[in-house]
Amino acid sequence: MTMVSSVGVAQALDGREAGLQAAHQALNRLGANTPAFAVVISSHQYQAREVLNGVSSLLVEVPMIGFSSPSGLTGKGEHPHSVIVALLSGDFHAETLWLPGYAQSGRETAAKIEKHAAERGERQSILFFADGFNGDAEQFCGAISPGGNVFGGLSSGDLHTGNTYQMAGNQSGAGGLAAAFLRGNLKIAIGADHGWDAVGRQFRVTRSRGFWLRTLDGRPASETYAGLFGYPARDWAFPPLSYMTRLYPLGVEQGEDLLVRSPIRVEADGSFRMNSAIREGIDAYLMVGSRSACERAARQATQQALLQLGDAKPAFALVLVDVAWQMLLKAQPGRGDRSCPGDLGNEHSNCGWVYAGSGDTR
Repeated sequence: MTMVSSVGVAQALDGREAGLQAAHQALNRLGANTPAFAVVISSHQYQAREVLNGVSSLLVEVPMIGFSSPSGLTGKGEHPHSVIVALLSGDFHAETLWLPGYAQSGRETAAKIEKHAAERGERQSILFFADGFNGDAEQFCGAISPGGNVFGGLSSGDLHTGNTYQMAGNQSGAGGLAAAFLRGNLKIAIGADHGWDAVGRQFRVTRSRGFWLRTLDGRPASETYAGLFGYPARDWAFPPLSYMTRLYPLGVEQGEDLLVRSPIRVEADGSFRMNSAIREGIDAYLMVGSRSACERAARQATQQALLQLGDAKPAFALVLVDVAWQMLLKAQPGRGDRSCPGDLGNEHSNCGWVYAGSGDTR
């Protein structure tokens, strides 16, 4: 049985109506095919429970996971303040799991996922969406056994309040992780890249604790950025500069590559609240983004996924994009209405393209 997918998108005053309309569109476009799995991407401005009520009123028994986002993407462009519902139909089985304790321990959450998968026995692929403001994604990923086909992203929302949520089945909330276990006749390929380049400015991380980067080269992080960009250090603790730091992440070495570590905001004491922990004593490089770098990363991630897919024809693409890309591209005059190309998604960490195909080469 060939895999078939469909996408619906809707905007409304309340989340229930937007979810209902998006699910209705997706079902109509799926035709006579029976949905086996649903992915929901919802504006953080809606209440998660309202969105779930609207979507589940039409998709009563369909396994479903989802997450909040500042904006959604489809092949027709960007959709702020919207709900997007993607449906997949094919010869495969999906099961969802809601794990509310992710923010307290990524390691324990990973152990629960592996235990759940081991009890099923059959080889599975695991798709997850976790809280992008709370919890340690690096700890979670490090606790997953190597060799498993685990992929996903971090939900985002209001950078001012840290409001974000995740959904699985009929459950939702902040600080959690939503997972889907997929098995059967489907082939999944993953590509990832980022749109940031090092510009040669190097720092030593002289003080850090958990997610908070305190000092660079012995000075408060905000003072270091103030010296680079010309604004007083005290101004970096207030909007818009406190959030513009996401446009200037740091790259830390891992082998021959640089891992991107982005400030989420600047605290009153001048420290940076990072999206992932940075160890003291390591070197970090200032990174900047550009439209050409984003486009290059999009192409490379897509090519990676297609190469892994082989001769199988892609039936569905889930696109997860750094929220900073939205800020970067809108900052370019005359180009604010364009975003990263793709079929679905918006995310809080690095850019990633995920293709799911049926294995049918026709």
